[in-house]
Amino acid sequence: MSLFKARDWWSTALGEKEEFDQGCLCVADVDNSGNGQDKIIVGSYIGYLRIFNPHPVKPGDGMQAEDLLLEVQLRDSILQVEVGKFVSGTELLHLAVLHCRKLCVYAVSGTLGNVEHGNQYQIKLMYEHNLQRTACNMTYGPFGGVKGRDLICIQSMDGMLMLFEQESYAFGRFLPSFLLPGPLTYSSRTDSFITVSSCQQVESYKYQVLAFATDADERKETEQQKLSSGKRLVMDWVLNIGEQALDICVVSLNQTSSVFVLGERNFFCLKDNGQIRFMKKLDCSPSCFLPYCSVSEGTINTLVGNHNNMLHVYQDVTLKWATQLPHIPVAVKVGNLQDLKGVIVTLSDSGHLQCSYLGTDPSLFQAPKVESREINYEELDREMKELQKIIKESTKTQDILPKSEKDYDDLRITAEVSPDLDVDSQAIDSEVRAEAVPSVTVKITLQSRLAVQKTKLSICVQPPLALTHDQFIFDDIESCGSKAVALSVFLKGNCPPAELEGDAVASYSTPTGIPRVAQCKFRLPLRLICFPAQPSKTANHKLTIDTNKPPVSLVNLFPDFADQSDEDQVNVLGFQFLTGSRITLLASKTSQRYRIQSEQLEDLWLITKELAFRLEEHFKKQNSKDFTCTFSGSVPLQEYFELIDRHFELRLNAEKFEELLSERAIQFRAIERRLLTRFKDKTPAPLQHLDTLLEGTYRQIIALADAAEENQTNMFQAFTKLKSATQLVIMLISLWQKLSTDQVAILEATFLPLMQDTQELGWEESVDAAISHLLRTCLSKSSKEQALTLTSQLSIPKDTSRLKKHITLLCDRLAKGGRLCLSTDTNIQQTMVMPGGCTPIQESDLEERTGVQDSTTMFTNHRHLTKQKSKTGIHKSKDLSTPDFTALQVRMQIYSRGINLVP
Repeated sequence: MSLFKARDWWSTALGEKEEFDQGCLCVADVDNSGNGQDKIIVGSYIGYLRIFNPHPVKPGDGMQAEDLLLEVQLRDSILQVEVGKFVSGTELLHLAVLHCRKLCVYAVSGTLGNVEHGNQYQIKLMYEHNLQRTACNMTYGPFGGVKGRDLICIQSMDGMLMLFEQESYAFGRFLPSFLLPGPLTYSSRTDSFITVSSCQQVESYKYQVLAFATDADERKETEQQKLSSGKRLVMDWVLNIGEQALDICVVSLNQTSSVFVLGERNFFCLKDNGQIRFMKKLDCSPSCFLPYCSVSEGTINTLVGNHNNMLHVYQDVTLKWATQLPHIPVAVKVGNLQDLKGVIVTLSDSGHLQCSYLGTDPSLFQAPKVESREINYEELDREMKELQKIIKESTKTQDILPKSEKDYDDLRITAEVSPDLDVDSQAIDSEVRAEAVPSVTVKITLQSRLAVQKTKLSICVQPPLALTHDQFIFDDIESCGSKAVALSVFLKGNCPPAELEGDAVASYSTPTGIPRVAQCKFRLPLRLICFPAQPSKTANHKLTIDTNKPPVSLVNLFPDFADQSDEDQVNVLGFQFLTGSRITLLASKTSQRYRIQSEQLEDLWLITKELAFRLEEHFKKQNSKDFTCTFSGSVPLQEYFELIDRHFELRLNAEKFEELLSERAIQFRAIERRLLTRFKDKTPAPLQHLDTLLEGTYRQIIALADAAEENQTNMFQAFTKLKSATQLVIMLISLWQKLSTDQVAILEATFLPLMQDTQELGWEESVDAAISHLLRTCLSKSSKEQALTLTSQLSIPKDTSRLKKHITLLCDRLAKGGRLCLSTDTNIQQTMVMPGGCTPIQESDLEERTGVQDSTTMFTNHRHLTKQKSKTGIHKSKDLSTPDFTALQVRMQIYSRGINLVP
C-alpha cells in the first residue's frame, strides 16, 4: 500500500455501462437543509440523476441504502448539473440540468418519513427551456450585477451564447471566429464571460458588450451591421496559451479574482485583466482540476487529477501533496459531508464515485536490533581492492558497441529463408527493367515461454530491397504458444543492394508490464538479385583474393549458379545482376587465388563477400580452423573517390534545386498577390501579362520539381553504390592488414555511420568527422595532433578534397602499423613495425606530398626490404624493387563538376 494513497472515506459504483464527464458532478446543499451538509449530485449520459448524502459508519465503508436520497431517470442525456438561485421570487437553491436540447430547473425537497425507511426525497420541475441549438456546456452567475439570483448562459455547439433570465429567454450572441466550443465560466468581479477558443486563446467578453451587440437569432451579418458602431461583438482581452484547454475556473480571494485554465500540458493562473500570474508545466497528462480557497492558509490551492491515477495538490506552482486514486478522475469537487470539512469527491468516466481525504498510514514496523560484531578491516580492504581491480579492467577494455545483457527467453524469434525462389513472383511495383523479378519467402516464427502482450513484429531489409509486408501486430500470445507469419522479399529499385541481410524485431510487454525486445537476423540468397550468365573476358576492375588452402571448384562453391555437367565452369563462373551488370569469378588452377572482375567497382562487393562466406563455410565443414583470406593487391582508392565525388555532386545539385524552387515559389506567390489585387479592384486595370508570367512561373516550378525528384532518385542510387564500394574497401583493408573483428567493427562504424543520407546530415561530413577523430586519437603520432579540437557542428563541405585526404592518411597510418581502438589512452606512441622490417615514415613527408596531383593511388604490401642504418643509429627500410617507400603516398587530383540549371 502506498504511503500517499488517498484515504477512502466512502465510495460506490454508479450503474452499469454508464458514462460520465466533468460536468456530471456537483456538490451543494441542493435540498436547502440549512445545516451546512452538502449533497452529491451526479448525472450520467444515459439520463440517470442521482443525489447522495453519505453517512459511513466508519471510513472506507461502501454505500448504504439510505445514502441514496434520489434516483430518477430522465428522458434525455445529462450534459451538466449545477446548483444556484435559478427561480425568481426566492433565494433558495435549485438544481439546473442541461440536456442536449433542453434546460430544466428542478426543486429538490424532502419529506419526513413515518416509518423506518427514512425520509423521502423528490424533485419538482419549476420550468424548462427548449433549445433551438444543440447545447455543449453552461455557466451561471449574477450577470449584470443582479442581487439575490443567478442567470444561466448556455454555449451551443455552433458557438452561440444563449442567456436566460431564469424563466425567460434574454438574448443570444454568436462568438466571433468560432470553430469548436471550449470550456466556459463567468467572472462576477469583472462581469465577463471567459472561454478558450479553438485558436488556443483565452477570450473574455463583457456582459454589457454581449447585451448591446447585434442580435444573433439568425447567423447573418450584413454590410450595415458591419459598419454600425457599437453593434459588433468585441473581446475585452485575449491571451494565447498555445494549447487546447480542458477546463477553466474563476476563484476570488481577498477582493481579487484569478482565472485558472487547465491545458493539455500546463495549467495557467491569470489576472482578471488577462495577464499571466504564473503557469506550471505538468509532468503527466491532466484529466481534471479544481482551484479552491484554503481558509486556514489564506491561499488558493489547486487539485489536479491526471491519467496516472494521481491527484496533485498545488499551492501556486509548488507541489504540496500527491496522492494515489483507484481510478482516473474526470471530475473533482470539495465539499462538507457529515461535519467533515474538505472532503474530496472524485468521479471516473465509468461511474466510480469516491469521497476521500488526504493522509498517510503510520508505520507500525520496527526494525529488529542488529547483533553487534567486530569489523574485520583487513577483509574489507581485500574486498575493496578486488572490486577496484574489476572496475579498472571493465573501464580499460571498450568495445564499439555496448555489450547486450543476458538474452531473455520470454519470446524467441527465428527467421527461416526458403532455399528456393517463389514459383509465382510476389514482386509488386518493381522498377527493375528485367523480364522477371524473382522473390523469396521468409517465414518468421515467434515462440513464447510466457504469456506476452502487445507484440509488434517489424521486418526490415536494406533498400532497394522491399517487402510485401513489414509489420505484424499480435494482441496476446499465450504461454508456450507460437505465431508464424510469411512474407516475400524482392528487388524494387533499379540498382543492386549493398547488403543481403534483413532484421526481424519483435517488441512486447511481459505480464508485469515490462517492455522488451527480441530480434534476429536472416540472410537472403544471392539468386534473389542475380542469375547465371556467360563469363566476361574483359573488365575494368579486378580483385585477387589469396587463401592458405587449395583452390575449391566453383561448382562446389556455387551449386545454385553452376551447371554440374559443364566442365568449363569448374574454374570460371559468370553472374549478371537484374540491373544489367555482369561479374566474372575465376579460380586459379595452380595457385590458391580467386579473381573477381567487373566493369563497375561497386558490383564486386556482393560477389566478393559471398565468395569469402562460402569459402569459410566450405572449410568449416571440413573441420579446418586455420583458413584465412588475404589481399595483397592495391586498394582501389581512386575509383572509390570517383564514387564519392559523384554522390557529392548530386548532393550539391539537390541544394541548388532547393534554392531555385524556393525562389520560384516566392515569385509565384508575389504574382498571385498582384493578380488578386487586380481582380478585387472595383475599377479593373490591365493585367500587363501577369497571367502569362504566372503560367510561365508555374511551368518552371513543375520542371524544377521533376528535376529535383529525378536527382533524388539518382542520389539514392549513388548512395547505395557508395555503400557497396565502402563495404568492399573495408573488406580489402581488413584482409590487407589482417585486422581483428573489433578493428573491422570500428572501420564499419567510421565509414558507414548513416543508414539514410539526407541534406541536413550527409555521408561526407559524418565520415570526415569520424576519421578525423581516429586520426587524432588512436592513430595520432604526436601530442600536437591530440590537442587539435574538432568542430561540433556538421555541415556540408565545399568539396571532397579534405575527406579524400583523410581517407588516404588513414590507410597510410594503418600501413605503418597503426592500431584501431577506442581506448582514450593515446599518450603512448605506437611504434609497431610491419612485417618485412618496414618502419613508419616521417609524417611531415606525407603532409607535404599529399598536395601533389597525380592520377594513381595505391597501397600495397612490400616485401624484400633490407635495412640500412642511418647516421643516428636508427634502422631505416629500403625497398630494392621500388625507388622509395614514399612513392606509396597518395597524390590526389581534385576536380569539380558544374551543373547547368534552368535560371
